[in-house]
Amino acid sequence: MKIVIIGTRGIPNFYGGFEQFAEYLAQGLVKKGYDVTVYNSAGHPYQESEWRGVKIVHKNDPEDKLGTAGQFMYDLNCILHARKQNYDVILQLGYTSSSIWGWLMPGTSIITTNMDGMEWKRTKYSKLVQKFLRYAEKLGVKFSDYLIADSIGIQSYLKETYNKDSVYIPYGAHSFTKPNSACLSNYHLSINDYDMLIARLEPENSIEVILDGVVKASEERPFLVIGKNDTAFGRYLKNKFSNHPQIHFIGAIYDINTLNNLRYYSNIYFHGHTVGGTNPSLLEAMASGALICANNNMFNSSILQNDAFYFNTSADVAALLDKINKKDHLKILSNNQEKIEAIYSWEIITDQYDAHFKEILAKGKQL
Repeated sequence: MKIVIIGTRGIPNFYGGFEQFAEYLAQGLVKKGYDVTVYNSAGHPYQESEWRGVKIVHKNDPEDKLGTAGQFMYDLNCILHARKQNYDVILQLGYTSSSIWGWLMPGTSIITTNMDGMEWKRTKYSKLVQKFLRYAEKLGVKFSDYLIADSIGIQSYLKETYNKDSVYIPYGAHSFTKPNSACLSNYHLSINDYDMLIARLEPENSIEVILDGVVKASEERPFLVIGKNDTAFGRYLKNKFSNHPQIHFIGAIYDINTLNNLRYYSNIYFHGHTVGGTNPSLLEAMASGALICANNNMFNSSILQNDAFYFNTSADVAALLDKINKKDHLKILSNNQEKIEAIYSWEIITDQYDAHFKEILAKGKQL
């Protein structure tokens, strides 16, 4: 079966969640005998035409010149190329900048779309952009033969909003089994004597609420903020908390081993995401032995259940920082590790995509 993955900047991952997803899934499908292609931005650091058995097609991506408009042009270039190929299935990751071109998708390929989260809820967008994203979501549903939801909440939303069924396949993670504390010295940290978060620095990820809680807490352990911070909101946060030396804005880290070790040796890992489905960084935190304190919403609680602490306000964050010691909650860590191995391992996720592709190929197009 010939599978192509569109909707990412490419693999190997140098960018974020969907790129990492594409990296792991593509490798897993190749091992199962699939013919897999991934579209990469022409400016991607990896310039070869194959990576670990996955075919790579580079297409022009003018985002550096045109900004957001360049993303739409990149998706168009990928779709126009796909029209000339003979792919059995096109796996579309997200819909934000590709759905307006949905009518150009090749008619002979089956289109299945991972609908991601509810992008139109992101507060960083203007009302006009939010309105467009709701329209793009509608188009994403319209031009897809099949839909994939990576959380039960998203699956319910798609059914209630569009009366469309979707297959639930969550994101995956690899269990972290070989911790090494050597990297802590690079950040002047001690084992279990710091707290942290990893996220895009955006309002809906509760960054400000969490950091307000850090300031209110009587504990003054180092607090790491990992994520690209050279943005308007990132600069706002750095300025607001510049007089609080326990808060360290590290910037983005893409080396998974470093991230896993930082999560593993932290005291509390905060996950503040409020929008979307199964967030990759949440599963990775579970898989790397982090003690998680999450924003109290259905997306997070459906994954973590009782094996986490939850917050709504900065006062909640402060109280947790003052009273929680990781070593007192080892059962929670083992429970989350069991979830990763039984439900969210990449091997299981790849098997579910394998079954999905075989099923939809047997059923055929649904438009």
